[in-house]
Amino acid sequence: MKHKNYDFGLVGLGVMGRNFILNVKDNNFKAFGYDLDQKQVDALKEEGGDLDKVDASTDIKTFVEALAKPRKVMLLVPAGKIVDAVIESLLPLLDKDDIIIDGGNSFFTDTDRREAYLQEKGIHFFGSGVSGGAKGARKGPSIMPGGNKEAYSHIKPIFEAVSAKFNGEPCVAHLGPKSAGNYVKMVHNGIEYGLMQLTSEIYDLLRKSCNLTNEELHTVFDTWNKGRLQSFLVEITAEIFAQKDDKGDGFLVDKILDKAKQKGTGKWTSQNAMDLGIPVPSIDIAVSMREISALKDERVAADKLYDRPTPEAIDKDELIEKAEQALYFAFINTYAQGLSQLADASKEYNYDLDMSIIAKIWRAGCIIRAGLLEDISNAYVADKDLANLLLAPSFVPQVQKAVPAARDLVTYAAKNGIPVPGLSNSLTYFDAYTSSNLPLNLIQGQRDHFGSHTYERTDMDGIFHTEWGA
Repeated sequence: MKHKNYDFGLVGLGVMGRNFILNVKDNNFKAFGYDLDQKQVDALKEEGGDLDKVDASTDIKTFVEALAKPRKVMLLVPAGKIVDAVIESLLPLLDKDDIIIDGGNSFFTDTDRREAYLQEKGIHFFGSGVSGGAKGARKGPSIMPGGNKEAYSHIKPIFEAVSAKFNGEPCVAHLGPKSAGNYVKMVHNGIEYGLMQLTSEIYDLLRKSCNLTNEELHTVFDTWNKGRLQSFLVEITAEIFAQKDDKGDGFLVDKILDKAKQKGTGKWTSQNAMDLGIPVPSIDIAVSMREISALKDERVAADKLYDRPTPEAIDKDELIEKAEQALYFAFINTYAQGLSQLADASKEYNYDLDMSIIAKIWRAGCIIRAGLLEDISNAYVADKDLANLLLAPSFVPQVQKAVPAARDLVTYAAKNGIPVPGLSNSLTYFDAYTSSNLPLNLIQGQRDHFGSHTYERTDMDGIFHTEWGA
């Protein structure tokens, strides 16, 4: 094969990979793909049209030799052992200072391991989160790369060209060393879990308390998407309510089984937050609710054993107004929890993350993109050391105004047997975080009583232990 010096290589030509490499081609970079499946290779060639701009092969040597140096090879393959296997197959063919980019949802410690391993061999490794799904890959995703800053200069022109744009600004930035990119993408997905759970709870409240039809639900969410709740998730929620069932009568949403699946990134966010000692209850409960949803047979059996209240009548317009305020309140709390985790992880893992930049590159392309992120970015520009979004002066009045509606809806839902764990956890997080006094003094007393774990005092410095009951 004639060497054509393609600018960019991509391993894994499934829907995501094919869309991404075509995006690269559309932005005037020559790209070469590799896949073991001849059908995937042929599909790319056919869709790409011009082989001088985008080509592919099932032969890995042909693939590597087609790339200009330093070679830039991106992997869009499932996380785990496959990533390691692809790396090992590439290594004998690569040269010093070539670059491998893992674009999948790899666990951040795996990225650290791979980065250290490849550094010894003179190869640069990037863990790069890509959010936006197949459509985003084709039209412009949000990209979250982490790795060697100097080596990033070789990737930057391509990533900035193919990424989503917000007011002309590319939704990509070098976030930090090692696994910074994968970590940010992991927490992005954790926030995504939380926002999705909250949206589903508000839907449940609206349909069970006021019997809103799917047409009405479509109108409500579509209207919200034109206001301060403007976001990708609210937008697609409105579209879902309008979708007719193509295999029967009625609307599709009513035919979808209420068992939500997961790929693990939300769970990783929750687990790592616990390791770091960072509270993310809105994310934690979103993971748990997916696990509860999987217990469908048990839920059906339990539903027959216990009485459930008939929801009290409530004014439809009043409920819709309170639901908008409560969802806005809970969205802010969920972003606040995720960003707090990122800030703490940045110190723990020496990422040196900039929260304002992270919020900026989430403004378009990614699943959690929302108008709210512009305000969030500005809050961190005003105070780069902001400990929590709830402390930002620009957010205090907005949260203060919205919290009564959240209280009313949590109360209403509890009285009427409608589960709203995401909303109630967001409210509990808010009430605990904004309380100068919590009852944990009693817990410290209990710990010292049964285990001599000691305690601190409010009236004097030092560490104390008491012989209780003596």
